[in-house]
Amino acid sequence: MTEGLSRRGFLQAGAAAGAGVVLLGAAGDLLLTAPNAAAAPAGSAGYGPLVPDPAGRLALPEGFRYAVVTEAGVTRLESGEPTPSNHDGAGAFKTKGGGTAIVYNHELSSPFATTPLPVPHLEGLVYDPGSAGGCTVVETDRDGNRLREYVAIAGTVQNCAGGITPWDTWLTCEETEVLAGAGRTKDHGYVFEVDPFDMAANRDPQPIKALGRFAHEAAVVDPKSGDILLTEDADTPNGLLYRWAAPKGFKGGKGALRKLGPTEGELGAMRCTDAAGVFIDDVSRATAIGTTYKVTWTPVPDRDARTTSTRKQFGPDQVTRGRKIEGAWWGDGGAYVVASYARTESPGAAHDGQVWFYDPKRSTITLKVRFGVNPNPDQDGAFDGPDNITVSPWGGLIVAEDGEGVQHLVGVSGKGEPFALARNELGNGSEFTGPVFSHDKKVLFGSIQTPGIMFAITGPWKNQK
Repeated sequence: MTEGLSRRGFLQAGAAAGAGVVLLGAAGDLLLTAPNAAAAPAGSAGYGPLVPDPAGRLALPEGFRYAVVTEAGVTRLESGEPTPSNHDGAGAFKTKGGGTAIVYNHELSSPFATTPLPVPHLEGLVYDPGSAGGCTVVETDRDGNRLREYVAIAGTVQNCAGGITPWDTWLTCEETEVLAGAGRTKDHGYVFEVDPFDMAANRDPQPIKALGRFAHEAAVVDPKSGDILLTEDADTPNGLLYRWAAPKGFKGGKGALRKLGPTEGELGAMRCTDAAGVFIDDVSRATAIGTTYKVTWTPVPDRDARTTSTRKQFGPDQVTRGRKIEGAWWGDGGAYVVASYARTESPGAAHDGQVWFYDPKRSTITLKVRFGVNPNPDQDGAFDGPDNITVSPWGGLIVAEDGEGVQHLVGVSGKGEPFALARNELGNGSEFTGPVFSHDKKVLFGSIQTPGIMFAITGPWKNQK
């Protein structure tokens, strides 16, 4: 998710919707609200204005509170080392005691030897001794209070987002294409499966090569078919949305993906056509909310991509691209997918973020949200473009901002009204990452990536549908 270019934007509609904010309801309904995010009527959604934090960390609405669950270099793993830095994507799982286990990524790209707070290399859990990334698991009680934290996988590179599986494991994605060399002993750019509870299942980490080797961002599993959508954060050329179609007879479950051969199933890249059957080269072409494209999947010729990146293996009319295809989350019978922004590297209209909804039953993808270019990202109240997203159990969405200027966790009600849920007050402009709710809806976990702090947010939650 780390990126030098801005992903700024007011929440606003495309050309067909005028200047209104167009967002989605809890069931994917399109709704129109005020002319921009800052102009939404006070108290019409959310929990009221944010209260500055005397500790200078996290501003929340009145009645809410936070607890620090993990802090890089401050809290300690049960093996004794400090919590690693650069918190990113996360998944939450119910523990036997009714608490929550959060598996979360550490987006570390430097070699292990030069990284100040790497994921510790514990025996049996290391993929590549030369690499510093990986995942840790933090367990909390019912109220979000920290109980313990431990390493689940180490020796990976730039673990960015990922996804929860229907069988309660976490798919962690490497956002890189780096090959062995320069101190690294193995190739990278893969997806790994992490079990939050069974450490024996995490020993001797092996990449799921059937899911391809590219700059992975997020992974979403279709609970009915077992198919997996995979996003790619890349450019030159712009990245792709992939689908791994499960082979006949495949039954998902713990350890099933690890048993796959490197070419099992079919890995394909999205190709879109409009209602008239005209090929769409890039999702930035869509400016009208409700734009729907038919989706087919073009097979990837060489999914391990040792000589040519997967996104470079296609002709100009074979795939539909998007700059920084990032966050993804399953909900409402399909997958919400983010394209973070478009500028001169994209052939369509400039924007600061799109949220699409992929419907596997209809094989379509529909534009649900479009973020216009924000000329003033330092102004509080003008929310930035989306990155990590999750479907809220209270209705609507939670969006993690990643851009320039003021950074928020943004709630979106089922009526389409955006509201600030939290604000980064560290003064470092770091993005929010990994928003996930506990199973009982009581605790929202979320992190500020740099230096790496996870918060447990509690308060008077209410229906936002």
